[in-house]
Amino acid sequence: MTPDTITSRSTGASAERALGSAERIKQLFARYKILALLLAVAVIWIFFSVLTQGAFATPRNLSNLLRQMAISGTLACGMVFIIIAGEIDLSVGSLLGLLGGVAAILDANRHWPIGLTVPVVLILGIVAGLFNGWLATYRCVPSFIVGLGGMLAYRGVLLGVTGGSTIAPVSDPFVFIGQGYLPRWGGDALAVILFGLLTMLTVRHRSNRRRYELPVLPLWQDVAKVVAAGAMLAVFVAVLDSYGGIPVPVLLVLALLGIFTWIATQTVFGRRIYSVGSNLEATRLSGVDTNRVKLVVFALMGLMCAFAGIVNTARLAAGSPSAGTMGELDAIAACFIGGTSMRGGSGTVYGALIGALVMASLDNGMSMLDVDAYWQMIVKGSILVLAVWIDVVSGSNRR
Repeated sequence: MTPDTITSRSTGASAERALGSAERIKQLFARYKILALLLAVAVIWIFFSVLTQGAFATPRNLSNLLRQMAISGTLACGMVFIIIAGEIDLSVGSLLGLLGGVAAILDANRHWPIGLTVPVVLILGIVAGLFNGWLATYRCVPSFIVGLGGMLAYRGVLLGVTGGSTIAPVSDPFVFIGQGYLPRWGGDALAVILFGLLTMLTVRHRSNRRRYELPVLPLWQDVAKVVAAGAMLAVFVAVLDSYGGIPVPVLLVLALLGIFTWIATQTVFGRRIYSVGSNLEATRLSGVDTNRVKLVVFALMGLMCAFAGIVNTARLAAGSPSAGTMGELDAIAACFIGGTSMRGGSGTVYGALIGALVMASLDNGMSMLDVDAYWQMIVKGSILVLAVWIDVVSGSNRR
């Protein structure tokens, strides 16, 4: 064996070890992606807390941060289904502004009762979503173009119906949707209910896996997960209770998190969304009406735009013609940061909401530090590109 042969084999072995290490790092990241995201949130919070001398971590600011995150989080709940299904919707920011403006007009100018205003705006959101979905599916217009056209058209309609001016003031019951708080006893009761629900679901999950003779995690791991989740829930409620209680928009996001997670993991429709995004042709050949699945997904997106528009108008106590600007960036970035694959077929609702929390934390922290607006946009755009790059790297690893 010549020295050159020995050297080449040694070099090859070193390269294989390096590739093996990179492979293990990618697998660990893919497996513990949510944990990595939570760690990133913690690092961001610590960073801004240090730079603001603790002002960032005060209960008041955290409450405002979560209220701010509720809007982008609501959009992310719908956007994650859109992206999983292999589509995209760039019109959500403008549609949010339009529906919020309509809500302000009906409440402030027409003096409609809130019990009528909210359902009408929600129906309008569903209709707009169905229209976008109909164009993207049954008319075969690429969803990117549908969203781009909607971004311009909805913004134009908003400027037309508001006359380019702010609509204010909205009524107190309407403002409560965006600025109200759950009483402290209500927050404590909610924490107990959620902890009990989590425990019940964990026990049920273990029981089902045993019934079907599937591998079951050691009991201590499930107990540790439940205890850790309970501790986080207790801290979450205690911090918000120390300021004023759990904000109503945060309650809405928590409800949407539960509903959309249930749809994604426990329903046939949820499995079809993932199937459509993973392999459209195979899903169609299996007998699934893929156009109908996508149509419903776009309708859900429109509904989320209506919720977000209502909350945004209620939070500002006015309808603004500039509301929802760049909202589509925040929603899409939240999904990608949260682990949703840009190729479709993969993603979680809770990941998207953690991504929304990352974006809201950056917005809030940079605003407290009085960072120039252009730097804020540069940072957010860079994070979006980084999130997509990570998805591409992990995707090439899977292939």
